[in-house]
Amino acid sequence: MNVPITERPPLAWGSDAIAELLSRLDLPYIAMVPGSSYRGLHDSLVNYLGNTGPQLIVCLHEEHSVAIAQGYAKVTGRPMLVGLHSNVGLMHAAMAIYNAYCDRAPMVMIGATGPLDAAKRRPWIDWVHTSADQGAIIRHYVKWDDQPGSVEAALESLMRGYVLTRAEPSAPVYICLDSEIQECEVDAAVQVPGPERYPVPTDPAPDAGTVDEILAMLASAERPLILLGRGGRTEEEWHRRVALVEALGACCLTDLRMPAAFPTQHPRHPATPGAGRLSRTGAELVRQSDLILSLNWTELSGTLAAAFGTGPRPPVVHCKNLGALLNGWTKDHFALVSADLEVTAGADQMVSALLARVGEPIQRPGWPPALPATRPSGRPEVDGDPILMSDLATAIREAADTRKITYTTLPLGWSGEDALFADPLDYLGRDGGGGVGSGPGIAVGAALALDGTGRVPVAVLGDGDYLMGSSALWTAAHYRLPLLVIVANNRSYFNDEGHQRQVAERRSRPVENRSVGQHLRDPDPDLPTIARGHGLSAYGPILDPSELRPALAKAFDEVSAGGTVVVDVRVNPHGYGRA
Repeated sequence: MNVPITERPPLAWGSDAIAELLSRLDLPYIAMVPGSSYRGLHDSLVNYLGNTGPQLIVCLHEEHSVAIAQGYAKVTGRPMLVGLHSNVGLMHAAMAIYNAYCDRAPMVMIGATGPLDAAKRRPWIDWVHTSADQGAIIRHYVKWDDQPGSVEAALESLMRGYVLTRAEPSAPVYICLDSEIQECEVDAAVQVPGPERYPVPTDPAPDAGTVDEILAMLASAERPLILLGRGGRTEEEWHRRVALVEALGACCLTDLRMPAAFPTQHPRHPATPGAGRLSRTGAELVRQSDLILSLNWTELSGTLAAAFGTGPRPPVVHCKNLGALLNGWTKDHFALVSADLEVTAGADQMVSALLARVGEPIQRPGWPPALPATRPSGRPEVDGDPILMSDLATAIREAADTRKITYTTLPLGWSGEDALFADPLDYLGRDGGGGVGSGPGIAVGAALALDGTGRVPVAVLGDGDYLMGSSALWTAAHYRLPLLVIVANNRSYFNDEGHQRQVAERRSRPVENRSVGQHLRDPDPDLPTIARGHGLSAYGPILDPSELRPALAKAFDEVSAGGTVVVDVRVNPHGYGRA
């Protein structure tokens, strides 16, 4: 319970000055697990600022703190603060930081350390919680880090970090604060910078000559295809993308690893989106194109290889702003792209520049092409649990009724046929780095950002993701965040069963053994009881298809009334249809 502060006390401590700066930035929340290394800052956030702007969001694990900030950024495009307790908290958070880095999520992470001055360390605890170069733990997968040596330097580092994380390409930044800096006394005249004097750099835009060259290539093409990767989250940016594709008479394709970038039922989006791998119709669309314009597409090299192999391929314009994040450790830059024109520019800046000069809408007879159906007619015959992933997708849509929902994440088995997105907030994409356990925390961060908007956040998680990260949901219950979590529970690390099958077939070994070491059974984890233990409402396990829609309808009603709800749905792993 907060103790109300009628007016701020005098600025007297290093952490007060740091808190004062944070209050001037657009950072409404700080997700954190409390720790003594930043007890000074914690006090200033509560007793100097009054726990508002930023407000503390208490978490049960540092991975969740980072994932919550990532989910918040997925909705808003803006950073949150994260507090990480010394070296041990940072090590806890490392996987989630990597996810956020690969997802290009902005966030300002504030770490801390025991006194670097050994003479000031408390026995034992300050020694084991002090590192000479703490940022080295995560330096390869953050955009920038610093360990300032004074209050004044800390203020500059935080200001710099805030600007850097918001500049494209976005990624987390990390500032480690010596506990002595936080707890030292300061003069009230300490200069706290004003953010109005430190604007975020403008995104790189293409020059007029490059725009004209691309438009000339598009004009000479008969079947141009635009690959839409990561783009802006606003309605305006969404509508500009639609307007450009329509004006060019082009087709476009999106990817389920990325947030929704284009209406998937639009006639100029004729193929189903894949998730890393191209869908069958997506591959056919790429093969039929005679010009490819790639706008911040995640892995263009892999897409071209999947569609064309080593054979000839059409001209390619590759637009991406990646250079600021390239390093030798992480390989998320993927294979080198062979392109006809390489453009360093923001995807939305390129869209705006092209749209401003495209002229009258271009008519292209026979484009988009007629593509074959991706989902076989009739219901597939499967053994075991009768609920298929497609059944779950249909039941969610029907139970949601007229509500606007935001899928905070979708599991690997979700078919592109069920990726029905008409708005930039309909879907927030995958976690970025493939680190299992991030889904619950990302869902909580998205729910925090969506609270009060009228949209219902819906997280469809695999059972492995839920079991690793379920304690993140306590934070949603604690802050009364409306959120629906649906566990697509196949009782297995089923993705790895596929890998074991491939290896066994290649080595002529028994494929029947693919599930050894994969199943989450005997006993089955009680997913609803786990949820109730964290203060959530829960339903399931739902085994009967006839019970699925009524259970989801009840859950939606409860979430619409402000509840946090988990529904355990037993799905058949062999009903995971990939279009």
